[in-house]
Amino acid sequence: MHKTNWKSRRPGRRGQRQNPWFRQHGSNERCNTGAQQSPQDSGHSDEEAPSTSSSTAGSSSVPDLPGYYFDPEKNRYFRLLPGHNNCNPLTKESIQQKEMEHKRLQLLEEEDKQKKADTNSDRLFTVNDVRVGGSKYGIISLRGLKPPTFRVHMHENLYFTNRKVNSVCWASLNHLDSHILLCLMGIAETPGCATLLPASLFVNSHPAGDRPGMLCSFRIPGAWSCAWSLNIQANNCFSTGLSRWVLVTNVVTGHRLSFGTSSDVLAQQFALMAPLLFNGCRSGEIFAIDLRCRNQGKGWKATRLFHDSAVTSVQILQEEQCLMASDMAGTIKLWDLRTTKCIRQYEGHVNEYAHLPLHVHEEEGIVVAVGQDCYTRIWSLHDAHLLRTIPSPHPTSRTNVPSVAFSSRLGGFQGAPGLLMAVQQDLYCFSYS
Repeated sequence: MHKTNWKSRRPGRRGQRQNPWFRQHGSNERCNTGAQQSPQDSGHSDEEAPSTSSSTAGSSSVPDLPGYYFDPEKNRYFRLLPGHNNCNPLTKESIQQKEMEHKRLQLLEEEDKQKKADTNSDRLFTVNDVRVGGSKYGIISLRGLKPPTFRVHMHENLYFTNRKVNSVCWASLNHLDSHILLCLMGIAETPGCATLLPASLFVNSHPAGDRPGMLCSFRIPGAWSCAWSLNIQANNCFSTGLSRWVLVTNVVTGHRLSFGTSSDVLAQQFALMAPLLFNGCRSGEIFAIDLRCRNQGKGWKATRLFHDSAVTSVQILQEEQCLMASDMAGTIKLWDLRTTKCIRQYEGHVNEYAHLPLHVHEEEGIVVAVGQDCYTRIWSLHDAHLLRTIPSPHPTSRTNVPSVAFSSRLGGFQGAPGLLMAVQQDLYCFSYS
């Protein structure tokens, strides 16, 4: 197995179907662009107290002694120390870490027993953090992602920046997904910017007559989020969410619309049919901007919803009557935009402070999210039932939360639905049987 971090592309569409279990595959093509994982230290204390219980290991009748921990495997008590201690690392934190690791390994054993399945090919835009600072980004081809080899190919035309990539999305300027929009943070005297790059720049060979297309950069400091518009009333436009501002920029004319907000805008998505731009804020507010309003006057906020914590992702459903949102408290809600009421909540997601994405796929009827506990959870979109919990193939660490990308056609027009999971430099495939 090998390692990498990835950003996901928008999946294709497919007719609605049942929710079969996912199957796992591992990639065997190395992309050497990630930081190595730090080992997790754990152990037991040399200081121990004899067990005062005659119960068998794992029995619920074992008494709970203040300041001591009962190990069911060794059938004895161990003394607990507060906080971290190098001489005696047996703390509540290390015990919790050990239990999480044990659970993760059990689930991985169950995954290994699953029957393997086939997938096809497609492309994926990736952003990799590098040790020296900054990011390396490019496109990988998944055309070899099928048995028995399960190979992926990273195109050699990689780009490097010494700045952090804060947000990224596919842009459809010349045709569908013809460009990539990157939001780069500022560094020293270099201001932040939004850069539009032709996808063909990352491919080694271009088809005959295919020109690289437009490459341009816009000075936009400190963008938290970005979104590309496919709405005819905002043609050739993209939006960036800033600290207390939303900017809508036309890449052809350079014209901009600005809208003041009361909080940082962490998530954005354009509606396709209605002339609306939905925004999720650090304050917990979700609001829609009516793109027909050309100034900051009254009336440009079309819809307002509220979460109790910072909103990290907003996803508009196809009929544009409902919106899915997740926040930094681990709450995932489905909102009715007509009544502005929450109609469904999806339980089990774990988040305390991280900017984590949410993936909604109406074609397959599923919702996918990765929590800070490094577990990927899959719910039924229609009844909020938790269908599957997939552990990280790596030891649990909040610095190595997996990135996932789901596609209804993993690998192209005739591809099968599947989930790609990346942890550090390892890429895994979970596909339908």
